[in-house]
Amino acid sequence: MAAKYKSLTADQIEKGDTLPPLSVDVSATTIVLGALASRDWRPMHHDKDFAINRSGTQDIFMNTPNQASWFERYLTDWTGPTGRIGRLKFRMKDSVFPGDTMVLKGTVTKVETDDIGCSWVEVALALTANDEIRTEFTARIAVPSHPGDNPWKRRGDDWKP
Repeated sequence: MAAKYKSLTADQIEKGDTLPPLSVDVSATTIVLGALASRDWRPMHHDKDFAINRSGTQDIFMNTPNQASWFERYLTDWTGPTGRIGRLKFRMKDSVFPGDTMVLKGTVTKVETDDIGCSWVEVALALTANDEIRTEFTARIAVPSHPGDNPWKRRGDDWKP
């Protein structure tokens, strides 16, 4: 029997809602696998000696696509499988290193339905480590307008992220 996953609908989300935090203990493996998955072969993401002696950082560090994928997972864990990311925008302020515990947090800043009936949620997100903001994100994610709706079925003129 297939698992039944719960998806949030627009009427269940309000401006000011906070998403439950996600805490992840970052290891060198977390960083290296993320770089490999995104085909980022630059040595500062897998070679500690290079990162320290050539890049001047304290250790290898998490690359941009790896951070983006953590935010995407965080958002879709919250919305459920029918949440569909339309846009991500972020600003990296500092690096994430092995040994850090990164914590992802988010707050809903806007809920709206566009002229074609697609419901959108805007979320302000932050990745912190050692109580310091390392990256700030904003996201626009489509959620079902009602239980029978599915943003993943929108195509062409019905999809305006």
